[in-house]
Amino acid sequence: KVIIESIELENFRNYKSLNMSFDKNINILYGDNAQGKTNILEAIYLSGTTKSHRGNKDKELIKFGEEECHIRLKLNKNSTSYQIDMHIKNNKSKGIAINRIPIKKASELFGILNLVFFSPEDLNIIKNGPAERRKFLDITICQLDKIYLFNLSKYNKILNQRNKLLKDIDYNPGLIETLNVWDYQLCDCAKKIIEKRKEFIEKLSVIANSIHSNLTGNIENLNISYEPNTVIELFEKELEINRNKDLKQKSTSVGPHRDDILFSINDIDIRKYGSQGQQRTTALSLKLSEIELIKKNTNSMPVLLLDDVLSELDKNRQNYLLNSIDNIQTIITCTGLDDFVNNRFHIDKIYKIINGNVFNEN
Repeated sequence: KVIIESIELENFRNYKSLNMSFDKNINILYGDNAQGKTNILEAIYLSGTTKSHRGNKDKELIKFGEEECHIRLKLNKNSTSYQIDMHIKNNKSKGIAINRIPIKKASELFGILNLVFFSPEDLNIIKNGPAERRKFLDITICQLDKIYLFNLSKYNKILNQRNKLLKDIDYNPGLIETLNVWDYQLCDCAKKIIEKRKEFIEKLSVIANSIHSNLTGNIENLNISYEPNTVIELFEKELEINRNKDLKQKSTSVGPHRDDILFSINDIDIRKYGSQGQQRTTALSLKLSEIELIKKNTNSMPVLLLDDVLSELDKNRQNYLLNSIDNIQTIITCTGLDDFVNNRFHIDKIYKIINGNVFNEN
């Protein structure tokens, strides 16, 4: 089991300085909107994945008027202690240390702190565009598989180089000769990504279907399937066929960066035809499946971050979620405590947050 013991922040978002500890079970951070509750979850998420769940640039994380910020997070994983330090400066890449030893690659951090982040935005993952679903896919697989993380980073680098080349050929037509080299490298990486995504989605579908079935009283049958933009065997050929189009558009039109995931309930595509209720229940099934997959693959429970998501769910889905998080360290943000009191829900630690100040209410 992974347990976050404490977090210290300095000049991070609206926190001048903060030092708070967490219980190994249920922690509640409550307060009005825009007081800084989500910023604490964001700092935790950064410590596990090196990225903000909001997709912000590093310099946006630094408190207004300051040059740099720090995050220090202490955790215990299967009886081993870790300290993760993150140092973010205005125009430099971030510095990260694990147990006070600086790391060279961000990928060294992945897998220490496994997290599942669930926010109201995630409830729209089904109806939003494919980019959201790919992001879900990549973040989850990267936490479980460092080789996938390596291949994905490499693919994105090659893709950027190829796209840059497509633009440069305009000014220097002779460069077209070098396109084949990038195409070959792109295909090599794409093959590994497609195989891993396919395998992952097959596992995900089995777990999600079982959870979804329970959530809907066995009325709905959820199926999740992979919609690759290209198949491994044809990718090289398709790059060739689309070359003129790519040169005109100055970007790569085929490849795993265009993949999608299909969600169907009783054989109906719910991205297009599902009700809001079905889409939300599917999103919930997806997040709960993520917990199960991490548990199975790493033999330890992830930490669950619930960002103001309970107010978005009806009582039935709320209860199902709360009953599912037994034995998982959970950090929940909300605007008030009413929901929990009504649910007679056991809370181990309560913090009230007012404008970047944290008050322990235990």
